[in-house]
Amino acid sequence: MNSRRQFLLQAPLGLLGAVAACRVEDQKPASVPPGAPPTFGAAPIVGPEVSVSTFVEAEKLVQVEMSRAEREMTAKSWRASMAALYERRTGPRKVTLEPELAPATRWIPLGTGERAAGVHENFSRSRTDPGPLPSSDDEIAFAPVTRLSRWIETKKLGSERLTKIYLDRLARFDPKLRCVITLTRESALAQAKKADAEIAAGKYRGPLHGIPWGAKDLLDTAGIPTTYGAEPFRNRVPAVDAAVTKRLNDAGAVLVAKLSLGALALNDIWFGGQTMNPWLIEEGSSGSSAGPGAATAAGLVGFAIGSETGGSIISPSMRCGVTGLRPTFGRVPRTGAMTLCWTCDKLGPMARSVEDTMLVLHAISGPDAGDLATVPAAIDFDAGASVKGLRVGFFPAWMKENPATDVDRAALETARKLGMSAVEVTLPDLPYDSLNIILFAEAAAAFEELTLSGRANELKVQVADAWPNLFRQARFLSAVDFVQADRLRRKVALEMARILSQVDFLLVPSLRDEMLVISNFTGHPSLTLRAGFVQVAEARSDWAPDPAHPVPKFSPPRRVPHGVTLVGRLFDEGTLARAGIALERAFGVSAENPAGFK
Repeated sequence: MNSRRQFLLQAPLGLLGAVAACRVEDQKPASVPPGAPPTFGAAPIVGPEVSVSTFVEAEKLVQVEMSRAEREMTAKSWRASMAALYERRTGPRKVTLEPELAPATRWIPLGTGERAAGVHENFSRSRTDPGPLPSSDDEIAFAPVTRLSRWIETKKLGSERLTKIYLDRLARFDPKLRCVITLTRESALAQAKKADAEIAAGKYRGPLHGIPWGAKDLLDTAGIPTTYGAEPFRNRVPAVDAAVTKRLNDAGAVLVAKLSLGALALNDIWFGGQTMNPWLIEEGSSGSSAGPGAATAAGLVGFAIGSETGGSIISPSMRCGVTGLRPTFGRVPRTGAMTLCWTCDKLGPMARSVEDTMLVLHAISGPDAGDLATVPAAIDFDAGASVKGLRVGFFPAWMKENPATDVDRAALETARKLGMSAVEVTLPDLPYDSLNIILFAEAAAAFEELTLSGRANELKVQVADAWPNLFRQARFLSAVDFVQADRLRRKVALEMARILSQVDFLLVPSLRDEMLVISNFTGHPSLTLRAGFVQVAEARSDWAPDPAHPVPKFSPPRRVPHGVTLVGRLFDEGTLARAGIALERAFGVSAENPAGFK
């Protein structure tokens, strides 16, 4: 069991739960002389009786130890000093905290000396001839956006025909993959007809015009269900598009499906079942961007929008063999997207080539008034620029141990052969998993109503490492530990700034636990791309091992795609993509598609 799963199952608990379910007693404070200031510890006495033994037990949760005298003072004063602060839990709950209401404190990655890119943008896509339009609909379906867009632009392919291809494939293969929550057939065909009419009239909007796409079903779509993959929200229909939805509509893209996600953005099981990996149908596609990963890999959409808080773009991109770009925190607005963690959530493209992800990123980037974390930052990208002289950082020890494979080590050697210089870098030995206190606390706050109402029990998965249990556990986390984790976060960001001042980007094993945690909390961008293939003797799972439900084993082992991840400087996705395009060409493995989807 890796350290992340151990933390999920054994997260340190705090003192807060010792007084859950408090009741307010009708007692008024004693009168005080005029001019006396308010003091701590003089509030009305509320809540249930507590004793020294209450705190003896609570100390086991928070892992501190008080003396007998300290316990006696704490027990005696608790109801007048702390219990009343639990108004959100115990009532009367005088204020409604709307879902879109973000905390006052924001994470700003650019507090370590870096600056966002300026306003003068340089964006140059490739000018490669896409070649003749294939005669096979299946071959068209698997083409990257870079080719699809050129065929549409030159009127060799119509959006309506392409949309029908994808709608047919979605209907045909979804029973096998369980990646679609809502198929948007009627609205998609209307959008496609409009795109064809505009292009015929000379009103070409750009490389996404007429391209069918799928949205992870946490992205609001006006008049179309957005369910979060969770039973309590399966009938939720938003009235307004999310900012990213609107930007893709404005770019002329055609929404063909709302794609599955693990319930409330965790792993790959939703109310319709488990989303499966097209390359290995006996295992889940990984999550929580499970549907975007599976649908993109199986050629059911031109591209998809996923989200990541702690690996939810990287992991399904890795397992399904697609390319996932997790943008810098603050580049793409989350307005109208489900909130899991205000200071970590990120939206990004999942596609079949590196350049595809940049074409999508270009369309969805930029600040939005509804997301206070967004900042204006230009994209500096030239698909044809040289990579010679780029400095690629790597951690020598990580390349020698799991989860690194020969594919990861070969990728580093490929970078050297392309003229990049490999630079050894180091990180201090810090308790990086402790940063997850922030994730668990924010997630439990985001879904407090679900927990307090008991509706979290409606979710399909109720194991120890699923959200219902974690939401409940998080209510016992210490507020002091939260603040200390936040301070650790800044320290880690400073370490990342130090490392990335020495190199242009990092090349790391995609599922290295430390870097998944670090880069998600610091907000650095990442690019995951297929680098080769490996053999697996058993199915991979996002879930903690369960002896009662063992994963399938394979003899002989199965061949599956394997990807590497590049982690870049803040707001420098252009360098990641430039290096990624060169590596993608050198690897020569991106064109192979999973069998059984033709």
